[in-house]
Amino acid sequence: MIDAEIERHRLAPRLSAAVAAAPTPLQTPAMVVDLDAFDANAADLLRRAGGTPIRVASKSLRVPALIDRALAMPGFAGVLAYSLREALWLHQERGLDDLVMGYPSVDRAALARLVSSPSAAAAITLMVDDAAHLDVVDSVRSSKAVPIRIAIDVDAGLRLASQHVGPKRSPLHDVAGVTALAEEITRRPGFTLVGVMTYEGQVAGVPDAVPHQRAKSLVVRRLKAASIDQLAERRAAINTALAHLVELEFWNAGGSGSIESSAADPVVTEVAAGSGLLVPGLFDHYQSFRPRPAAFFGVPVVRRPTPQIATVAGGGFIASGPPGKDRVPVPWLPVGLELTGLEGAGEVQSPLTGRAAATLEIGDLVWFRHAKSGELFEHTNQVHLLSGSSFAETVPSYRGTGNSF
Repeated sequence: MIDAEIERHRLAPRLSAAVAAAPTPLQTPAMVVDLDAFDANAADLLRRAGGTPIRVASKSLRVPALIDRALAMPGFAGVLAYSLREALWLHQERGLDDLVMGYPSVDRAALARLVSSPSAAAAITLMVDDAAHLDVVDSVRSSKAVPIRIAIDVDAGLRLASQHVGPKRSPLHDVAGVTALAEEITRRPGFTLVGVMTYEGQVAGVPDAVPHQRAKSLVVRRLKAASIDQLAERRAAINTALAHLVELEFWNAGGSGSIESSAADPVVTEVAAGSGLLVPGLFDHYQSFRPRPAAFFGVPVVRRPTPQIATVAGGGFIASGPPGKDRVPVPWLPVGLELTGLEGAGEVQSPLTGRAAATLEIGDLVWFRHAKSGELFEHTNQVHLLSGSSFAETVPSYRGTGNSF
């Protein structure tokens, strides 16, 4: 792929040309996705997957047109949804028929809709890690004539003595716990066990080649290697045990940062990816891949408090997760801007310093990257799709369709 810094400098005139040619002035914050970068990232994900199908993680996109665009590419198949109401909407309004929940749901209103619709029940797979999740489903239905598709979420964290490294997700870790729940699912009427998920977030979601953090990055890479080896053994053992109970349709694993290692495991039948398509700030500095940033938001300069400072309107879109500098949006264009230490990225204004600040005039647009993929589009109704040096289309986000998932 082309060097990221070269693409960064090429992006500036493309954005400027597209903004200048827009039929009406862009409302700010202006949310933009670079389709050239999006498509290049998709191709690179497919290359890294080596023929293993990629399920689109909708949480990391949240724009229906972008989900459709990914699914239209050979090699991408199905959606990993983050909300049951979202999955129902994608099925009923967008016609998608291969939706797997990435997380358990206890949304009784949404579950009632699911169990009352044979079409939705055939298209959507619920994720569980406790028999209590099955109880919630049973509590909203009067008949078990329509079987509900179920997948088991298995903890994929690294166990080192008494330490657990990885996302705190499922309580299921060993063969005994997984098979006990699988037996319960197969024993209960109205449920069909079809899949398993093992999401190794400590491999997929942690940068491991961070500049000026060589020692820490080396430790992260060693932990990743140990996690991959340990998880391969556990997956094989769990898969062997489950084979005596049920014939699974799929085994989902990984994320954008672990495509190669997840796909290399013979147990895994599909991998998930979403952030690798848009490439937020947290996905910089991976040793295994160099994707192109594809999602940006533009806000205007509204003040010049000093000749060395330019203040933009808003920009304070802070990402979820542990508070820290890595959750703050990154000033991207023009190159050479920095947030101030005292104000940072604010709800109504964000002062910027750095060598480029003195060149900015009131009304100029400054472009940022969000720290996490998908979350940015909860702050807008519409997204401008950049192709070449013009906006090919303006499309709604989930919020723009009237939804808040």
